[in-house]
Amino acid sequence: MIYSAFQDKQLSLLGFGTMRLPVDENGVIDQEQVNAMTDYALAHGVNYFDTAYPYHESMSEIAIGKALARHPRESFYLADKYPGHQIVETYNPAEIFEEQLKKCGVEYFDFYLLHNVNEMSIGTYRDPRWGILEYFKEQKRLGRIKHLGCSCHGRMPMMKEWLEEVHEDMEFCQIQLNYLDWTLQEAKEKYDLITSYGIPVWVMEPVRGGKLANLNENQTARLREIEPEKSTASWGFRFLQTLPNVKMVLSGMSNMEQMVDNVNTFDTCIALSDAEFKLVLDIAEELKNAVPCTACRYCCDGCPMGLNIPMLIETYNDLRLGTSVNLAMRWEALPPEKQSSACIGCGKCAKVCPQNIDIPGVMKKMTELAKTLPSWIEISRQRAEAAAKQKAAGK
Repeated sequence: MIYSAFQDKQLSLLGFGTMRLPVDENGVIDQEQVNAMTDYALAHGVNYFDTAYPYHESMSEIAIGKALARHPRESFYLADKYPGHQIVETYNPAEIFEEQLKKCGVEYFDFYLLHNVNEMSIGTYRDPRWGILEYFKEQKRLGRIKHLGCSCHGRMPMMKEWLEEVHEDMEFCQIQLNYLDWTLQEAKEKYDLITSYGIPVWVMEPVRGGKLANLNENQTARLREIEPEKSTASWGFRFLQTLPNVKMVLSGMSNMEQMVDNVNTFDTCIALSDAEFKLVLDIAEELKNAVPCTACRYCCDGCPMGLNIPMLIETYNDLRLGTSVNLAMRWEALPPEKQSSACIGCGKCAKVCPQNIDIPGVMKKMTELAKTLPSWIEISRQRAEAAAKQKAAGK
């Protein structure tokens, strides 16, 4: 197992993420499989386990807590997160934190994150009424949190603003990072920004929710021509092994087959060569098949609606790869008058576009695709209601 040095700790570079645990036909977590996967992980050197309050309708914490309780507390590091991104009327970090400790069956968390800081949630994390950051800084002082960090799904301007405010308190920062989002979601710029503050990078979605583990035949063949015995997913992990400030790679494994393959990939560090690095980025470009916007912003100056057209096109390119809760959060963070549906089709943007993009046409397509997005606000409310019901029932 590859290990990364983090302060006084040696962390397995591969972490077991528990957002996609194995479930039965009724969607209930298969505790027996979780136990077996946890045992295998620990036996093969994985020592970092990551959960969060909303995962599996608030049941992930209980499942991984039960699995880890069968092992000595000093044999693993456990990470949990505060759900400040959920949309509720009030926020009580103390109540949630005590509940999380109880559900996980531990007296402290080795790592704790402010969950999903983005354009919608940053106001909650800043709000002095809730005192979220100050509360968790105090828990760290008391030793109930060993290391405090954050996860971010926001865009670069928000991340710059956030890290400038809190970088002295954040010991690590978790972002979505893979060879597709390296250019698609500004992951390279985010990686560089975090690194510039001297903060280690934690990675989520290393294979883009499985997309990079299921390439087409041509793309798969090009990879296997170089590494015939390696899985397609392993290329995504090797891409991350190439980046020196990546100190933790979380994989949401759903079965033992994935666990075994990932453990094998992280047995030895085999960073990508320059040619291999270029190959996966070429494949990423094929996956995007994107509207060729260069974000020159010529289109923005004359837009009568004041739309951020390059950002909307970037979102369109991303959405064409599939819907996601992350995209829903990004979309609903925009007021309606700044969404693609606000485009009046005047065509001023297209006339000045150096790439000759039919921007009004793209805006229409974006508006239609946006209808396929899940409602993050509704999802958040449903999760909060489910958690409240489970708590009331004593689960």
